[in-house]
Amino acid sequence: MIGIGAEDKVLTEDEIASIVNEAAAAIPASGKKVLVLIPDATRTCPTPQVYRLLNDSLGKKAERVDYLVALGTHPSMTDDQIERLLGMSRHEREGKYPNSTVFNHAWDDPASLETVGVITADEIREMTNGLFEMEVPVAVNRLVAGYDILLIFGPVFPHEVVGMSGGNKYIFPGISGPEFLNFFHWFAAVITNPKTIGNKRTRVRALIDRAVQFLDIERYALKAVVHGTDTKGLFFGEVDEAWSAAADLSIKIDIVYKEQPFKAVLSQAPEMYDDIWTAGKAMYKLEPVVADGGELIIYAPHITEVSYTHGRILDEIGYHTRDYFLKQWDRFKHYPWGVVAHSTHVRGIGTFEDGEEKPRVRVVLATRIPEERCRRINLGYRDPDSIDVSEWQDREEEGILYVPRAGEQLYRLADPPAWQQP
Repeated sequence: MIGIGAEDKVLTEDEIASIVNEAAAAIPASGKKVLVLIPDATRTCPTPQVYRLLNDSLGKKAERVDYLVALGTHPSMTDDQIERLLGMSRHEREGKYPNSTVFNHAWDDPASLETVGVITADEIREMTNGLFEMEVPVAVNRLVAGYDILLIFGPVFPHEVVGMSGGNKYIFPGISGPEFLNFFHWFAAVITNPKTIGNKRTRVRALIDRAVQFLDIERYALKAVVHGTDTKGLFFGEVDEAWSAAADLSIKIDIVYKEQPFKAVLSQAPEMYDDIWTAGKAMYKLEPVVADGGELIIYAPHITEVSYTHGRILDEIGYHTRDYFLKQWDRFKHYPWGVVAHSTHVRGIGTFEDGEEKPRVRVVLATRIPEERCRRINLGYRDPDSIDVSEWQDREEEGILYVPRAGEQLYRLADPPAWQQP
């Protein structure tokens, strides 16, 4: 494996360039076509630099080096958004790198997908410890079939569905079809976010690794660990090897431990999250440190939409605890399971008994989403203009926590209760 990284290190541009160039030299790409999976703008990563470096090095020996934005179910990126993501306009890219194209993944376009296999009901039963027993087809973007080598580039952070993001997750759900991604997101929701997030080897990760076995293509990974805007590590190698090294470092630097839970949390979502679908991470990453009966506010004055892709469905089902859905499954099983999973992740742990739902914490939106809509989707509302951030700062001893850039670091109790333990 190639790479460096440490808790007390910040990689320089020269060090990043050295690793990328060495990685490019190690990939047997002469005369071959390479497809690079890259993150969208909801992930902090040195993408512009790595994009240029890969084209300048790998592009010299490969027939083509193309890029596929691993969107999952996020909206397609516009030319302007891709320009900001890569630091180059389409005109500049086409002029400098004529043998390179950037594609968007389209999870909901059957014509862009190819079924590569089916995980049997017996396997699903075994891998989910009997929670599910059903065949699950596995589809990926059909572009993959036209390439010789797949290179996965992106960061690794604690993640609510797979435990630690990155690696094969850039294939599932990054460039996958809806059936498998809906299935494993709901499986993760049934397990619950607190029992999954920040853990390296999870049952959902095992499912994704199983699905990858259907792909007959040479695969490598270039995985970054980013803290704030600092690149703390960059690792290249076989996919699991590079991901594992990055995950180990991320676990050290991206998990913040607290001794006591907080009665109130102001979780400020950065502008790279432009709807609650993505800004929900401001809840996922803080839920473990909110006290029973406490309140978490997702503070994002720039957000005006629940979900640009799934808003209509969320308006119908609202945001609820896992048990609300499980105990009324016939009412909700026909909705996309991935959307139902997101709903439970934002609403958090709770119970549903005798027709009454009791969430463990109160979740409030302080965004530009109207109060009426917040109430309708079963979330609290607060006027974002009424919030003075300075009133939340430096009050941890009072049980009040302010997180200024929520969504990539996980907050966890040093002595977690049973409902947070895997």
